[in-house]
Amino acid sequence: MRQYEIMIIVDPEVDDRQVATSLERFLAVITNDKGTIDNVDVWGRRRLAYEIKKRPEGVYVVVTFTATPATAKELDRQLGLSEQILRTKLIRPEAA
Repeated sequence: MRQYEIMIIVDPEVDDRQVATSLERFLAVITNDKGTIDNVDVWGRRRLAYEIKKRPEGVYVVVTFTATPATAKELDRQLGLSEQILRTKLIRPEAA
């Protein structure tokens, strides 16, 4: 098991209060493969540096979790297939 951090930019058309609940079905991939979700941090609506899919802003969410590399790859793949997700960035943070 490894620690990962994923930043997700959600379409601003999704209501701010529903962002966390809509992400739960994606994060179920982690818990189904015996991984753990350490933290879900919703940053809120922010202006983008450049438009993505003709959207000038998005809702930022940062999730830290522990999972296998295959699980992390599958999560990133499923997020990429969703029309509600504008962009994702998956990293393995360096140990402090």
